[in-house]
Amino acid sequence: MGMRNCAAVVLAAGQGTRMRSRLPKVLHQVAGRPMLLHVLDAVSSVGIGRTVVVVGHGAELVQASLPAGVEVVTQAEQLGTGHAVLQARSLLEGQVEHVLVTYGDMPLLQGETLQRLWDRHLESGGIVTILTVKADEPKGYGRVVRDEAGRVLCVVEESDASPEQKLISEVNAGVCCYQADWLWPHLAQIRPNAKGEHYLTDLPAMAVAEGVTVQTVMAESMEEVAGINDRIQLAKADAVLRDRVRRRLMLAGVTLLDPSSIFIDSTVQVGMDTIIYPSTYLEGNTVIGPGCEIGPFSRIRDSRLGNGVKVLASFLEQAEVGDGTAVGPFCRLRPGTRLDANVNVGNFAEIKNSVVGSGSVIHHFSYLGDATIGRNVNIGAGTVTCNYNTETRVKSPTRIGDGAAIGSDTLIVAPVSIGEGAVTGAGSVVTRDVPAETVVYGTPARPARRTRKPAQP
Repeated sequence: MGMRNCAAVVLAAGQGTRMRSRLPKVLHQVAGRPMLLHVLDAVSSVGIGRTVVVVGHGAELVQASLPAGVEVVTQAEQLGTGHAVLQARSLLEGQVEHVLVTYGDMPLLQGETLQRLWDRHLESGGIVTILTVKADEPKGYGRVVRDEAGRVLCVVEESDASPEQKLISEVNAGVCCYQADWLWPHLAQIRPNAKGEHYLTDLPAMAVAEGVTVQTVMAESMEEVAGINDRIQLAKADAVLRDRVRRRLMLAGVTLLDPSSIFIDSTVQVGMDTIIYPSTYLEGNTVIGPGCEIGPFSRIRDSRLGNGVKVLASFLEQAEVGDGTAVGPFCRLRPGTRLDANVNVGNFAEIKNSVVGSGSVIHHFSYLGDATIGRNVNIGAGTVTCNYNTETRVKSPTRIGDGAAIGSDTLIVAPVSIGEGAVTGAGSVVTRDVPAETVVYGTPARPARRTRKPAQP
């Protein structure tokens, strides 16, 4: 049977009141991504043809976070898990043969586990297949009740369980697969509990009453299937997922010194033989090439670093750094910064929305904003591009040609261009364009009596 004839329904309608947040629960981040997206990744790894997310509280925000191709239905009233799945009936009935149901607040659930569940369901020709787990402390979970032969009889919620049933350690993880033609009419038959809610946990008993054998697959640990209901559980899940990320990278050839002090989002990519030092944060869609040295005390967000890059105690955000470039210590590369190969950015330098050509050097305590710097340019310590006009509130560009040398404490009042091979004296204030191979100095900067002798090829 092709996977296009199957669908997954992800329940993400709950408010999550214990989170005490205006943000929908499933959008709280774990290892740098909303927990719902981790669940969708696990579902996607199984290769199921269609995915439907049931939204409710904060529906617009949840829907806006979803990747392309994911379908959405709304549960206007939160009347239980059975009622939530029923909302997908109009989309899926008659369209798919089997349905996988899981929850948007289970970010630690792994694709391998879903694959085992799905394979068991299809291979057995099952009507109902549920994921279970052994719990050291089963309190709060529905118990899986079996007969003497080990066949599932029902799932009993703790509030309805007898004292003997409460001693059962096998609990319902909440993830399950159903034959679609059996599922839809039986969802409509679930009776509401005292609170008026319809729960999926009634379905196994309904199947058994009809002579159907309920299949089971056991998850490896309670940790994997735990739902997130408050900030304490959120922090625990974040720690587990980040540990998985660190292990994956180390097994792929990345060296992490003092791994527990290094925080890496699940979306980050790091090349082989890169060394990451303690107290480093790698976030968002960051890509780091092989053979780099990062940290300690660095934070890199949504940036791309080439091969052999060195970043020491610096903050990079939406920046591109070329091969062999060195940054830091104590530098800040702001959005729009692009450093070509073999650039050297010294301590306490800040660069924003600027391109720096290969081989150029930006010395300490310098600021470059909205600038285009050529190749092999020397930017002296304390250089500032004065790019913002407080009267017009307009930012203007600075252009510096190849091989120019900018003296220490030069102020470049944009818009201005400094030609190839030009030189500014220390402490100059450049307010006008400087021709190529010209030496300027003073306040305001003016040409010296001689121009710079062109460099010999």
